[in-house]
Amino acid sequence: MTTLKSMELEINGKQHTVILDPRATLLDALRENLGLTGTKKGCDLGQCGACTIHVDGERVLACLTLAAQVAGRRITTIEGLGGADGSLHPVQQAFIEQDAFQCGYCTPGQIMSAVACIREGHAGSDNEISEYMAGNLCRCGAYPNIVSAVRKAGKGGGCAN
Repeated sequence: MTTLKSMELEINGKQHTVILDPRATLLDALRENLGLTGTKKGCDLGQCGACTIHVDGERVLACLTLAAQVAGRRITTIEGLGGADGSLHPVQQAFIEQDAFQCGYCTPGQIMSAVACIREGHAGSDNEISEYMAGNLCRCGAYPNIVSAVRKAGKGGGCAN
């Protein structure tokens, strides 16, 4: 029998107290315990990138991360990416302008990876963007438009989130 544990998670700038099985993934904690369903469960094996979030500014696969591992650290999900006034993050805006999604299922993970790609200086060329974004799969094949969106957002700056 597993004992549930109380832990503090800072998500999108807000503190949350959750009571979880210590083996719970961050993805399940976000979706099932906190109602933050923007982060998607794709393969649940760390191979598709649909669950990409940021922890202390670094991209992380939430399906491979235990919630207990990130207690006390700064977690950002797609819901916390835009402005407090509801404005879109520059990468979100570029995805719309470049039509960088079709079904939309992979879009949150793609956007979170794109923000990290730009912030970490990997948006210098289409090949560099494609290589950095390779861990995020799109079953609809919107890759050329995703690369265009990352290139456009990268030229505009503003990816500090």
